Amino acid sequence: MALNEPQLHLFGRTWSLPWASAFSHVKSEPLYDRGLLCAVLCLIGFGFVMVMSASMAEAQTLTGNPMHFVWRHLFYLVGCAAIAAVVLQMEMHRWQQLSPFILLGVLVLLVAVLVVGTSVNGATRWLSIGPIRIQVAELAKFAFMVYMAGYLVRRHEEIREHAKGFYKPIAVFLMFAFLLLMQPDLGTVVVLFVCTVGLLFLAGARLFDFMVLILGGVVGFVVLVMTAEYRMKRVMSFMDPWKDPFGTGYQLTQSLMAYGRGDWLGQGLGNSIQKLEYLPEAHTDFIFAVIGEELGFIGIIMVLLMLLFVSLRAIRLGSSCLQMDKPFEAFLAYGIGIWFCFQTVVNIGASIGMLPTKGLTLPFISYGGSSLWVMTAAVTVLLRIDYERRVQLTQPQGGAQ
Repeated sequence: MALNEPQLHLFGRTWSLPWASAFSHVKSEPLYDRGLLCAVLCLIGFGFVMVMSASMAEAQTLTGNPMHFVWRHLFYLVGCAAIAAVVLQMEMHRWQQLSPFILLGVLVLLVAVLVVGTSVNGATRWLSIGPIRIQVAELAKFAFMVYMAGYLVRRHEEIREHAKGFYKPIAVFLMFAFLLLMQPDLGTVVVLFVCTVGLLFLAGARLFDFMVLILGGVVGFVVLVMTAEYRMKRVMSFMDPWKDPFGTGYQLTQSLMAYGRGDWLGQGLGNSIQKLEYLPEAHTDFIFAVIGEELGFIGIIMVLLMLLFVSLRAIRLGSSCLQMDKPFEAFLAYGIGIWFCFQTVVNIGASIGMLPTKGLTLPFISYGGSSLWVMTAAVTVLLRIDYERRVQLTQPQGGAQ
């Protein structure tokens, strides 16, 4: 009889219940992060409600069907469930083994976008597969995080001691950046750069190399802005949107009006005025302004706290994996946490006038199938990392020989 096995005394005999031990263990200590799962499901559910609220007017105008975007978003949610079911079954060592091939595959897709991609509003960022359009830039974020995690494990000492090891992933980043800028998509390039800097810093890169990288990134960003007229207009309008409220500053001024109307408690769910075709991209890039108008300051603080919780959960998971000598899982969790946090900052910063406008979605909330699918895959990877970590903790020491 196993030690501490539950027993039942019945009819004068003692019965062992090994199955009861298994269920009591699961009940007391689940092998998944319930807090993270609950937070993400709440964000996705809330995002569906807000997409429904923010998209009806535009859908009526574009298609004659106010539920057009709602039905498409429901289809994306079904896709999320399928993606999560597949990714959850994939062991983490397989991600590490496949990281170079995933990177190469996404590079091929980025080239394909430039050749046979679909253009929307002057940008060629989508590959059309039947009725589905895939934004490859979203796949690039996830693929780059997986690649960086694998590289930092393979070349950890080289990164800390030699400039060669430090600049190899920068070369890969520059390749990604070139293909993304050809679309053009500066927002994704900035996200990848910040994630690269953050991961190299966490990996213990030398301070000199680190500062050179940051300086080069700032100079590169300034050059890209100054050499493209439309980017310069965005920067100038962001600095003073009221100078041209019906031209270059129109989107930001309408967003600020939405926040102003929201006040503390908002106008009530569904009662936004700005979403009635005054605010462009109300259900995608500027959905946070609609949240502010309908739910007020209290509503946006609740959403921010939930997004912060998800990002910090990923960072804490990375720290736990480092302590257990699981560096690939640690760096991947760190990368996903930085990615979610920074993209949230950029999206909200653009909508409140603190940053220039960028085409980045609000994680789990904005309308957009590619973003929702890729972020679902990323957060499912976090759940898988945490599952494997908890399984290892429950195994008796010395049990695996």
